[in-house]
Amino acid sequence: MFRPCIDLHHGKVKQIVGGSLKDDGPDPETNFVSERSSGWYAELYRKDGLKGGHVIQLGPGNEAAAREALQAYPQGLQVGGGIHADNAWSYLEVGASHVIVTSWIFEGAVLRRDRLDSLTETVGADRLVLDLSCRKRDGAYYVVTNRWQTFTDLMLGPGVMKDLAQYCDEFLIHAVDVEGLCGGIDLPLVRHLADWSPIPTTYAGGARSMEDLQTVHQESGGKVDLTIGSALDLFGGSGIAYKEAVAFNRKVEPSA
Repeated sequence: MFRPCIDLHHGKVKQIVGGSLKDDGPDPETNFVSERSSGWYAELYRKDGLKGGHVIQLGPGNEAAAREALQAYPQGLQVGGGIHADNAWSYLEVGASHVIVTSWIFEGAVLRRDRLDSLTETVGADRLVLDLSCRKRDGAYYVVTNRWQTFTDLMLGPGVMKDLAQYCDEFLIHAVDVEGLCGGIDLPLVRHLADWSPIPTTYAGGARSMEDLQTVHQESGGKVDLTIGSALDLFGGSGIAYKEAVAFNRKVEPSA
């Protein structure tokens, strides 16, 4: 299935190269900056019946735009970026179906179980998505945090994903090394996710054609969904027509 996205940077809807996003220094490498508001995209997804898309706040200055999108499509979008136990519920109140969390549940490279427990107690596992976005190192996939700059000690695998699945409703996983490059998906990672994850999982990174969407669906047996960003004509890309992606969803799941 195709999952839509609204990536926000400095209050604008953008598509960036994932690995270029830094805390300090120049702005990230950008593929697309939209003249349309976040609410316009959310309304489009609502009209087309696309659920489970994610609104990601890439750094500060995006809260107003994020809330605009959530209000335009109540219960249709997930939101991530700067989420923690103290503010998570406020996003659910404004219309998010789920909150997406990564960096806050880590301290440096170490997973903080107490923070994970606090989040599930605050919003419930059924309203929480864990973002386990990763980069490859020494032949394995490690979760990265802090705008994908910091490697954690958490190596993805069947045991880890089974363990963490009890805390959340879904996983969201960006393949950071290929994110925003439109150079093709990390198919080995997609296959791993289909094998490892016991709950719904969305993969993002590198999608460049409708063939990628079909491949993810087929290779995962429908267990892994695909987010498409920079290659989508909606975001200035030429590889995938938004209308084709919507039609694909209706074909594989007529009720969508």
